[in-house]
Amino acid sequence: MPVTPPDVPPGPDATPPPPLVVAASLVGVEACALLALGLLEVVNLRAIRLTMGVTTTLFFLAAAAGLAWCAWSLWRMRRWARGPVVMAQLIQLGLAWNFRDVWSVVLPLALAASALVVVAGLLHPATTQVLEEQDTVS
Repeated sequence: MPVTPPDVPPGPDATPPPPLVVAASLVGVEACALLALGLLEVVNLRAIRLTMGVTTTLFFLAAAAGLAWCAWSLWRMRRWARGPVVMAQLIQLGLAWNFRDVWSVVLPLALAASALVVVAGLLHPATTQVLEEQDTVS
């Protein structure tokens, strides 16, 4: 029996289950939010804090690109993308906890809710089954 590489997607007729679609879509929205933060940082660059502004911009843009790539890979049912996305969601839960004392409760609740929905979608049995099928495709 031939062994397939772990990055080979399921057959062309396979469609992602709804929990995976929801998770990948929310990760795409998170990537767009990070892109917006990066662009806002570019707009607010000042000579007095140029180094900090440039490195912050680069971080937000790199994080946005990474999450967008992972969202696209999840949509294509690539198993490797689940780990980085779960790690990003755990970081997001920590950020939600840190923002719990800000002027509005909306931001921490939105961060926590989206992170929990993504993790639930990635751990859903239908998602796990479709992502694990890559190992058995011959």
